[in-house]
Amino acid sequence: MEFFLVTRGRGHVEPPQRNMAGTLTYQQAGVDTRKAAALVGDIGTHVRRTQQTRKLWGAFGLFAACYDLSRYQEPVIVTGCDGVGTKLELLLERGLLEIAGKDLVAMSVNDILTTGGDPLLFLDYIGIAALDQEKITRLIAGMADALQACNCILAGGETAEMPGIVPPNVIELAGFCIGCAEKPDLIDPTSVAVGDVLVGYASDSLHANGWSLVRRVLQEFPGEVSDDELAAWLKPTRLYHDVVGDLKISGIKPKAMAHITGGGLPENLERLFRGMGADLEIPHWELPGIDKLLAHVDALDCFHTFNMGIGWVVILPEEQVAAALQAGPGGHVLGRMVSQEGVRVRVAGK
Repeated sequence: MEFFLVTRGRGHVEPPQRNMAGTLTYQQAGVDTRKAAALVGDIGTHVRRTQQTRKLWGAFGLFAACYDLSRYQEPVIVTGCDGVGTKLELLLERGLLEIAGKDLVAMSVNDILTTGGDPLLFLDYIGIAALDQEKITRLIAGMADALQACNCILAGGETAEMPGIVPPNVIELAGFCIGCAEKPDLIDPTSVAVGDVLVGYASDSLHANGWSLVRRVLQEFPGEVSDDELAAWLKPTRLYHDVVGDLKISGIKPKAMAHITGGGLPENLERLFRGMGADLEIPHWELPGIDKLLAHVDALDCFHTFNMGIGWVVILPEEQVAAALQAGPGGHVLGRMVSQEGVRVRVAGK
């Protein structure tokens, strides 16, 4: 793996084999290392944008990125890893590469935030058939936009040219986030109790989950969803650093926080507690055209597939609810913890 402290390496494939007729170059085998080197200049500006506040530590020439944790008293490292899923296919078809980069960051950074940790470093993996400087630069630009917003460093990455392995017009994406928390600041879901309140925060779109089902609906019912409606569905995953930051400023440490991804509200909340449950009422999802999608999906499966308009949930005691509702836009009281196990969700007015 190569890191931005030195360069951003391109291409991990098997070396080309010698031919009886003569010798081959790596470029003839489909990997252009010289073109890869030129890419470093193209993405350098974006990488530097993510180091306006936080900085990497270490001498030039290292093969890994370093970060100084000396300001932490009791540092605990937290990690996250995720991708963009099959939403990526639609984003690539429509040339929405910056959104793909933003989604990649948000999926891992949000997971880090649920622990009470600060997202510090982000690394990406890009697999592609042949180096495409424009596409890769646009992907990284999107990543840098999101990382700059949440004060996280784009510390390194790997772009693998894999001719014959990755099909043309396909890009593989994976993201990795490293964060840190003071041990006393770590969120402790075991403190959740019956009577605690669940406050949810609006999602900006479908985010990056459930897209295999969305693609199936679009395939079976062509022309039913307008371009504008689909564009609204494809908006990038919301970063919830604003919510978490406002809670900290208010002196609130939630008992638990959940990033609502695959599995929806029930599965992402049920992982936080045992021996109890929650009854939730969520507002109607005000996403253009979403009722067209939900009309073709099993009524129960909707809640186990999509975020249903709620991308983030915090669990806290009653006395902290008023302040929590002011933390970032889109806050709603969803319900309370109850003694009955399981999470039951219904839409207000239905």
